[in-house]
Amino acid sequence: MTPAEVDARIRELIQPFNKKGIAIEDSTTFAGDLEFDSLTVMDFVAEIEDAFDVIISMNQQAEIENWGQLVAAVHKLQEG
Repeated sequence: MTPAEVDARIRELIQPFNKKGIAIEDSTTFAGDLEFDSLTVMDFVAEIEDAFDVIISMNQQAEIENWGQLVAAVHKLQEG
């Protein structure tokens, strides 16, 4: 998948988690903008892992702060 395809698929996955309907941009942060708590992050990561058949390690999760970083990380994992 291209980065754009990865982005589009993750946008579908985030819809149930984006309770406030925040507009998603590359700079959108999960903790600040979307106000995700740790449980929401874990559930969202599980959805991504299932959809893309990848594993996002705890170390990788700690480094991902915004949407653009998430898309890049999933794209890289999927290629790898």
